[in-house]
Amino acid sequence: MSFDSLGLSEPLVRAVHELGYTSPTPIQTQAIPAVLNGGDLLAGAQTGTGKTAGFTLPILQRLTTMQPVNNASGKRAVRALILTPTRELAAQVEESVRQYGKYLKLKSTVMFGGVGINPQIDALRRGVDIVVATPGRLLDHMQQKTIDLSQLDILVLDEADRMLDMGFIHDIKRVLAKLPPKRQNLLFSATFSDEIKTLADNLLDAPALIEVARRNTTAESVAQKIHPVDRDKKRELLTHLIRRHNWFQVLVFTRTKHGANRLAEQLTKDGISALAIHGNKSQSARTRALAEFKDATLQVLVATDIAARGIDIDQLPHVVNFDLPNVPEDYVHRIGRTGRAGATGEAVSLVCVDELQLLKDIEKLIKRPVPQEVIAGFEPDPDAKPEPILRRGQGGGGGRQPRQGQGAPKREGAAQPRSGSRSGTSQQQPQTRPQAAKPGSSGQAQVRKDNPRHETTRHHDKPRAATHEAGAANRAPRKPQGGGPGALLGGKPRGDAPRSAHPPRNGGQRGR
Repeated sequence: MSFDSLGLSEPLVRAVHELGYTSPTPIQTQAIPAVLNGGDLLAGAQTGTGKTAGFTLPILQRLTTMQPVNNASGKRAVRALILTPTRELAAQVEESVRQYGKYLKLKSTVMFGGVGINPQIDALRRGVDIVVATPGRLLDHMQQKTIDLSQLDILVLDEADRMLDMGFIHDIKRVLAKLPPKRQNLLFSATFSDEIKTLADNLLDAPALIEVARRNTTAESVAQKIHPVDRDKKRELLTHLIRRHNWFQVLVFTRTKHGANRLAEQLTKDGISALAIHGNKSQSARTRALAEFKDATLQVLVATDIAARGIDIDQLPHVVNFDLPNVPEDYVHRIGRTGRAGATGEAVSLVCVDELQLLKDIEKLIKRPVPQEVIAGFEPDPDAKPEPILRRGQGGGGGRQPRQGQGAPKREGAAQPRSGSRSGTSQQQPQTRPQAAKPGSSGQAQVRKDNPRHETTRHHDKPRAATHEAGAANRAPRKPQGGGPGALLGGKPRGDAPRSAHPPRNGGQRGR
């Protein structure tokens, strides 16, 4: 099957072919016609399946066939809103919008915290068709009345499970309460928790349901393996595996930011080039680490869960769980970094006695045991006693706690950026993507940041507004009201549940 057979216009197909894509992936084959049909969509897709093109391409197509709409200021109105959990993912999605829409006369912009809000306001004043944003910064604009969403036609929640995990549910509800009720809603999620089922019930009308992988499962193209080992031998075992197999481009996950720093330092002392990325690292440090990792000059990249969300590397061969995640679904996200788009990959987990319950939770979620192999010389002590994971001296934060009794999660996804500016048409992007333009920060400090520590914006930086010339845009007929989409996932029918989620009961205060 080809892209033009899916009903896409010639300018879109041309742009896709220029990027080197000739055949659509399974998620694209199913999602593109469903979105073009104008109805709501609930899609289960892991990272690396091509889901971004699965919604950006048909959105661009729909906007070019709709009647153009202006806002109260006479400028083009925002007609598509894409919400993502992290700024790296927001930049990645908006970059895809620009690349696929290069032959269209549409404008897009990206908005996230940690940078000045004024360039974003300027972009909105000039008029844009598509906004890609993180929830917190979008609410800043809505509070300041710098964005008009009254003409919105299409809403996308990308990686909805991650947004809920990061504590954005109340922000999402506040956004939904302000949107026009008549719109097309697209929800993409790698996993289907009870919270996702509830959100789908409140948001979607008779949606098409697409799943390109079994719910809450790992990709079949990823070879998974457990190496049991004592907790104080993990670093030595990792060094042994890297050297023995001559691994390059190894993405290693730790539970905490401090643990990531310490492991990267230890690997470097062992003669293995390694750098760490997490929310406390400067943007310049993250940019350098990612650039070196992508061009294979850096052997090992050590990351926390949220920091790794913007990593998009074709055919990444090795993922290592140095620490198992506290939340089982994070295991699915982690190893989804490899085995992408049909390529094969390897996911190795170093598991000590403290993590045996976490391993059981993961195997229960993915409904399969993970093969175990003890490495000679690193046999675990059979008499070792488990220690509470949260009391071990790793410190530093960065790992999330299980949902039960979970407090306010830390938002690590948006580190403080370092600025860079160029003259001419401007594009605000974090520097985690090699071909993306440089980011910056400036302006008002009294705005919310999508990062865990709400770092103060640096006034001397000069970020650039992210606008893009990319066709013009009759609203497609809506599908009739239907039963609760959560029931498709095993949830309870919603009856006459309202379309828009209710605002939180906390008086409208955003969780910080």
